[in-house]
Amino acid sequence: MTALSTLLLPILLSAVAVFLLSFVIHMVTGWHKNDYPKLPNEDQVRDALRPFAIPPGDYMVPRPSSSQEMRSPEFDAKLKQGPVLVVTVMPNAMMSMGTNLALWFGYSLIVSLFAAYMAGHALHPAAPWRAVFRFVGLTAFIGYAVALWQMSIWYRRSWATTFRATVDGVVYGVVTALVFVWLWPK
Repeated sequence: MTALSTLLLPILLSAVAVFLLSFVIHMVTGWHKNDYPKLPNEDQVRDALRPFAIPPGDYMVPRPSSSQEMRSPEFDAKLKQGPVLVVTVMPNAMMSMGTNLALWFGYSLIVSLFAAYMAGHALHPAAPWRAVFRFVGLTAFIGYAVALWQMSIWYRRSWATTFRATVDGVVYGVVTALVFVWLWPK
């Protein structure tokens, strides 16, 4: 077993590395530019929805109020009539990139902390680099990517978007693992 306190530097540096790498992936490469295509007739849709003043939140349309209603012919007709949506309404303001970036860095720290915890409990100081890479990399990959799959399974998020996010998770997991291999206690 390796004490978590001896892994504070790789936890911090791997979070920084993922944070910087994610900037390159999202802002330089254009890898995610097609994740959210423009809605057809965007201005008309916005004009039609604006009077409803929908508060920020996650919504499903149509949304049955019970399992009995979900099985009703009326609900089936709504589904066939469409549109069928899962939508997130955000506040009417510019996104606070500072807040989002701080939350993303905090998330990266937490993923690295869990990876350190798992590897630290499974491995001793001076463990072989392959074992460190395997435990840390797999745990980080799971933290960055696997939970995203359920959005495509249950809510029809584009599998292409989920695939790109999964590739990101592989890259983030590898980078996290490499930092831990480099700084693993000897």
